[in-house]
Amino acid sequence: MSQTMQFQIQRYLLMALDPIHAGTGASRLGRVDNSIAREPGTHLPKVPGTGLSGAIRQYAAYRNGRRECAGQGKNHHDTSTEHCPVCYTFGTGNDVGTSFSGMVSIGDARLLLFPIYSMQGPVWVTSASVLHDSGLAWDGNEVEGEQALFASGLQGNYLNLGWLMVARNGDLGISDPNIPAVVQKRTVLVSEKLFSQVVNSGLEVRTSVSIDPATGAAEDKALFTYEALPRASYLWMDVIQDDFRGSFPVIDGQTWKKPLDVVDAGLEWAAYLGIGGMGTRGFGRLRIESKWEVQQ
Repeated sequence: MSQTMQFQIQRYLLMALDPIHAGTGASRLGRVDNSIAREPGTHLPKVPGTGLSGAIRQYAAYRNGRRECAGQGKNHHDTSTEHCPVCYTFGTGNDVGTSFSGMVSIGDARLLLFPIYSMQGPVWVTSASVLHDSGLAWDGNEVEGEQALFASGLQGNYLNLGWLMVARNGDLGISDPNIPAVVQKRTVLVSEKLFSQVVNSGLEVRTSVSIDPATGAAEDKALFTYEALPRASYLWMDVIQDDFRGSFPVIDGQTWKKPLDVVDAGLEWAAYLGIGGMGTRGFGRLRIESKWEVQQ
């Protein structure tokens, strides 16, 4: 295999089947006690690649029948990664052998299309910079202020996005085979100024109470709130395969032929077992909608 074939960038389009709570690991004073991770520059929610990498590795290890290869592979049965596709893909920090770096780099899952209720039913909101970053094909000009571009499935000159009313300033055409047709017809492009405000005001916020394991009843003064990306949010992420070693272990009876196949297998199980926090409260399931190679 040539070096050019070993290096590959694969882009994933993901849809939240449940609310997604990718927490920051800390509490804060304010409207929400447990907030979710955000991009520093845009304040848009994201699912960090570190959390995705850990979950994907764990599920791939389970599918491969090698539970000991979850985590950092410290409990790996062998000091070499040459016979384990999971540890070969993600690396290992084995305490009794040599550590190896992984062959893939999993990026953050970034917000692409945000669902919100309107007087014409559910719509998906985005912005020009978000579409540009994701490489999504679209027709239309950028907008300013409280103006917006409406897709073909939306009528009228005004539309409410939750609490905010926007005015139509033209048509939005998204023609990308990776986006479901029903979503393409109900997409609204708003200005960069409004997008973050619409998203952060439309996040799902829930209130829960801690349960005392001894009594099975609610603990006193243990009420807390947490936020999440709502169900039907669309995100995208890049996974970079850099198989510089070129010796991926192909095992008889196994369909994995390269590190990206291991990533696919682990990510597929996120549609059942979920990622992030609050999994016992029905949060976290994330499904692959489509994937494609990014041409460089």
